[in-house]
Amino acid sequence: MEDFVHLHVHTKYSKYDGLSEVKDLVDHAINDGMKGMAITDHGTLLGIREFSDYCNQVNKERARNGIEPFKPIVGCEMWVAHHRMQDKKVSDGDRCGYHLTVLAKNQKGYRNLSKLVSDSWKEGFYYRPRTDRQELERYHEGLIVCSGCIAGEIPYKILHSSIDDAREAVEWYHHVFGDDYYLEIQRYSTNNQDTHTDSEIYELQQRVNPVLIKLGKEYGIKVIATNNCHFVDEDSIDDQLSTIDIRGTYGLPFDRQQRFKTRKEMYDVFADIPEVLRNTMEILNKVEIYKCDS
Repeated sequence: MEDFVHLHVHTKYSKYDGLSEVKDLVDHAINDGMKGMAITDHGTLLGIREFSDYCNQVNKERARNGIEPFKPIVGCEMWVAHHRMQDKKVSDGDRCGYHLTVLAKNQKGYRNLSKLVSDSWKEGFYYRPRTDRQELERYHEGLIVCSGCIAGEIPYKILHSSIDDAREAVEWYHHVFGDDYYLEIQRYSTNNQDTHTDSEIYELQQRVNPVLIKLGKEYGIKVIATNNCHFVDEDSIDDQLSTIDIRGTYGLPFDRQQRFKTRKEMYDVFADIPEVLRNTMEILNKVEIYKCDS
């Protein structure tokens, strides 16, 4: 079984998108034997200090027991404006932004990510805090970028535009981020599909994923698996859904499969392409442990 870490995870700091406690997610990862994890809340870094502090606390105990540190990965699922972040015309699609998973691999990356997030609120806010390509290129150093869920630019263009438009986006991100750019696929399914799974999301993923894998081979870009986690486990889903009315991108309901799955569960889903699990470990190994200062 390939090793794996979660790189696309939402906590209670993702407004209207989840109520998971940071501590519960970290404990869940450690209990499953994961070597680290990322937090990627929508448009914010509010949970990062809590994440870093708790992992520091955990790692002090692990050090006393001779266990390697659990690695926290600072991230954010950002909204990238369709045009410039300053544009504010609903008719031009400026109300929406493409989703993008952005991870900091070192302290320089953390500071650049902090700058991008801050500017997205101060200069790019229009319905949502948005960044844009120019900002991403300006502050790219120390960042690892993944293409995101089906609301990401490349998946969106595969579904709604053209393969040429998707290729243009792939080429731009690959040019800016090089080997720190990854294509991201998700499958909200298990070998024993349950009745709670939303088939519409899964069908979209089934349309997008083969194209992403093909583009990865074409451009020499590695593909990773994520689960876009919004819940800790199966037991927590109903409690969260009864507390807040969670709605996904383009009005799609969240899927019950969007929980913090175990390594075994993720392997069961991606057993036919285990390299997409292995590649998450490559990202983990690129990330340094550093202090999240202000």
